[in-house]
Amino acid sequence: MILIKTKLKPSELNGIGVFSEEFIPKGKLLWKFNSDFDLVLPREQVDQLSDAAKEQFLHYAYLSKKTGRYVLCSDDSRFFNHQDQANTICEVPPNSASGEALYCFAVRDIYKGEELTNNYRDFDEGFLGYNTRISND
Repeated sequence: MILIKTKLKPSELNGIGVFSEEFIPKGKLLWKFNSDFDLVLPREQVDQLSDAAKEQFLHYAYLSKKTGRYVLCSDDSRFFNHQDQANTICEVPPNSASGEALYCFAVRDIYKGEELTNNYRDFDEGFLGYNTRISND
């Protein structure tokens, strides 16, 4: 669940991106997993989707490194693009009871109008490279 003001706009990185609509100081929490808001599905359930639905789902979901389940963010955070030197870091707190309890923080000051990026390798077991994910085929 996004905790800051954002806007979707065309991205130079990839298609559509999420851009900050406010100044975000380094260390600020800007997204957190919310089990009442974000969808978590086991691999078996994703395998049962139609080919078209599965392709779209896998494009936006990530495969949790902690649980092996897929997580689909229910807000515009699914449009965070990958960057190796991302301006956010996403991690599961060590004392978390749920492996999906991901939290994303600003790793530096982020200015209004700047695109928000993640390094997908921090949390997505299925990320192999830019725009490439492991599928269950």
